[in-house]
Amino acid sequence: MILAAAQTKPTRGNIEANLFDHYNLIELAVQNGAHLIAFPEMSITGYERADAQKLAFKKDDSRLDHLKKLASENNIIIIAGAPIEIESELFIGEFVISPDNSVSIYTKQFLHEGEDEFFQSSFNYNPMITIEDKKISFAICADIDNPLHPENACKRETDIYIASIFFSPNGIPNAYRDLQNYAAKHKMNVLMSNFSGESWGSPSAGQSAFWNTKGELIGQMNDSDSGLLLVEKQNDNWTIKIVTD
Repeated sequence: MILAAAQTKPTRGNIEANLFDHYNLIELAVQNGAHLIAFPEMSITGYERADAQKLAFKKDDSRLDHLKKLASENNIIIIAGAPIEIESELFIGEFVISPDNSVSIYTKQFLHEGEDEFFQSSFNYNPMITIEDKKISFAICADIDNPLHPENACKRETDIYIASIFFSPNGIPNAYRDLQNYAAKHKMNVLMSNFSGESWGSPSAGQSAFWNTKGELIGQMNDSDSGLLLVEKQNDNWTIKIVTD
């Protein structure tokens, strides 16, 4: 099994440019044999609040068509984030795009302070997927600030916990501390994807990373590159490869 965390530099409000960046990184992941690629929080639009409604996607959005094509043609699962409108309500969400053309939605459960002015939270959209008999569940940014989130993932027998985040340089030490603790406590592998460029007018910290079930940091990217952190499972061990674009 090979998983990829994409570390990207979004262009604010430019969905076309951001999607093109997704396509390139997906192709790079495919070239490296990845079965899944996960992008950061609201990766397609960049992180937004006040402008999120006008940038919002819907589940059957035609702008997802090429992502669905790439998933199908290359047998890869794509996790891409956006503000998502469901039944006239707006959520911070991500699309789980599978090779069989199905699209599931995960919505952020625990909002950051100030996000509730623009977004709803929901526990109703919480898919799990399976790759090589390993159960995979998802988290978005402030979800990882609440210990209940990984605890609930553990109760669902999650093997791999994938966190798509937008954390600043000030916040990233806490993210590292918490994700390492969750990995060890709940015996889950943890894959984290963060932006490396500015989003919402604020710096992001990069340092996308992977921890094994002992809470050991197996590998991480730096704070400035865009590209992929690739993790490969060989028997009971994981190996790391970093590819910059």
